[in-house]
Amino acid sequence: MMNVQNIAKDVGVSSEELIEILQDIEIEVGGPEAELTADQISAVCDELGYATIDEARADNAPAEEAEAPAEPEPAPEAAAPAEEAEAVEEPVAPAAEAASEAKPAGDPSLIELKKPKVIVKDFAELMGMKPNQVIAELMKMNVFASINAEIDIKIAKEIGEKHGFTVRKEEKKKAPPPQLKAKRVQVKVADQAPDAPDTMMIRPPVVTFMGHVDHGKTSLLDKVRNTKVTAGESGGITQHIGAYSVEINDHKITFLDTPGHAAFTAMRARGANMTDIAVLVVAADDGVMPQTIEAIKHAKAAGVCTIIAMNKMDLRSANPERLKQQLQENDVMVEDWGGSIGCVPVSAETGEGIDSLLERILLEAEMLELKANPNKPASGYVVEAQMEPGMGPTASVLVKGGTLKLGDSVICGKYWGRIKALISDQGKKVRSVGPSTAVKILGLTNVPGAGDEFQVLSSDREAKAISEELQMEDRAQTLQGGVAPKKMSLDDLFGSGETEEKKELKVIIKADVQGSVEAIEHSLSGIKSDKVEVNIITNDVGNITVNDVMLASASEAVILGFHTGKENGANATAKREGVEIRLYSIIYELIEDVASAMKGLLDPELREQVIGSAEIREVFELSKKSKIAGCMVMSGRISAKANVRIKRGRTVLFEGSIGSLKRFQNEATEVRQGQECGIRPNNFTNFEAGDEIEAYIVEKITQEL
Repeated sequence: MMNVQNIAKDVGVSSEELIEILQDIEIEVGGPEAELTADQISAVCDELGYATIDEARADNAPAEEAEAPAEPEPAPEAAAPAEEAEAVEEPVAPAAEAASEAKPAGDPSLIELKKPKVIVKDFAELMGMKPNQVIAELMKMNVFASINAEIDIKIAKEIGEKHGFTVRKEEKKKAPPPQLKAKRVQVKVADQAPDAPDTMMIRPPVVTFMGHVDHGKTSLLDKVRNTKVTAGESGGITQHIGAYSVEINDHKITFLDTPGHAAFTAMRARGANMTDIAVLVVAADDGVMPQTIEAIKHAKAAGVCTIIAMNKMDLRSANPERLKQQLQENDVMVEDWGGSIGCVPVSAETGEGIDSLLERILLEAEMLELKANPNKPASGYVVEAQMEPGMGPTASVLVKGGTLKLGDSVICGKYWGRIKALISDQGKKVRSVGPSTAVKILGLTNVPGAGDEFQVLSSDREAKAISEELQMEDRAQTLQGGVAPKKMSLDDLFGSGETEEKKELKVIIKADVQGSVEAIEHSLSGIKSDKVEVNIITNDVGNITVNDVMLASASEAVILGFHTGKENGANATAKREGVEIRLYSIIYELIEDVASAMKGLLDPELREQVIGSAEIREVFELSKKSKIAGCMVMSGRISAKANVRIKRGRTVLFEGSIGSLKRFQNEATEVRQGQECGIRPNNFTNFEAGDEIEAYIVEKITQEL
């Protein structure tokens, strides 16, 4: 902890100024001796544009010497003549060197200040004016300051606006390590760059088994493995890497070990959409169970192809027709009943239907036209990772594109490594693997997380540099509380149409009883619109769970709870994942909020309204760069906040905003019909007497559903 006085010295402001800054960011302190916590110091640095207090300290150490007292100049006269005060806007020869320090080359009207205060003399030089002109402006604002006095950035902004300048605090960002930013961009581009059609080759499908507990997922996987995996492994022992491949009719299929619904969704929430086909295993004797319904919802939310495997067909109690009816009740239409989802009867006990299931998977894969480019640096996802005795950090990865080779330098999650060994699902060491193949890699510096992305880079140095930056960012986020930005919020959606192109509102509904769920679903379906629709990801009875939050995170949905609560851990997970949870006790409020959010998804209509016009009677030339149009308002009103169109006949000379609007010598917010005024358009001087100025405003009108 540090006290206010010391922090003020480090960030280059006075104690009084720092206390004002703390009040602005809602931190109350008792005085200069008050101590601030690390979080409060971080907030101060962020407000002043510094990444850390060390950066602020380093930035202001030499600055103290550089800011030597300026050469004394004669004090300005206390009272300037009225003519001189009126000529404030006349720019004189600008101090080019001072201006170049604060003005970007691309925008001469922009002034960026390093500190929240600026010396009058320096500010005058940045605007190309004499100091006594700035002092005269300050006197009009009842601010009495000498040539070497400091003025606040808020006052500087007001003076700058009068003279066509935009004054703001300079944004300081933490400088990345040399060449690091470009390399990170290259990694992303390499991962996202589209492949040429002639480089794409057919790849094996990646399949995940899902379903209710004890419905035979593991037994079915074991049966497939034991019957189809090539024999001849050392001692009959198979290396477990979380995924394996089988061959049928010279075609390969990659199976992921069942991760469980929560892990399946957690991987999707991280962006790891590994699965191409989901096989929903349902016991023919038990029928559809709660976890079966959950698996259906997760598969639908993932948007993956689904196949139903009716297991335990060897039992006498098997009832496939009842099972198909239950599936239909949950919006799963199988082919036998006129739908499009394949339904294959199998038995993990006897092996019945295994070949038919694999053939169906190959058929679906052929229809999906799964392709990848094997001739590029590999990229993919981590299936599982662990620290193994004698091996160190290991990760089972699934290659989605490219070819992974021995000796490659990889960035895996936020860690890097040079691949020392590749171990196949059969426990054999291999030298390279292609797309849709799972392999265990050795040589990482630490254990990555399940679902993390990996990418092959050109060198160890590049991989190490990016890894260090990613770890640094992760630490910074942890210090800030590890809160993810909200992925979807109803408040944001109310006015998001102008930036968002989404025309679908995704929601998850949880209620106290089934009747409430049905009532809410019916009410939401009653909101008719051809422009936007509500997509109910899932609806269920009970409290909001962590699994609901993870599903909402993966699907970018909002959770709506009606007469229900949150289970332990749901709040913390929602905060971490950036998911919004809304709880309601009145159904009409829920429906109104959803309808408003749907309207917010639509682009607002922009409607122009002319509010007045004025005729230019005389042009007052203050300088080559500054002219005032002396006008008579002919109709309506001219507002300082309105946009203007300057026309000569039918030709539009200028369209933009008003820089300054005056009535006599005073700034005016509005001038009405029959009154005279002075108008200075922003960055435009090519107007003449007789031109017409048309004032208008643009209204944003929310579209109706």
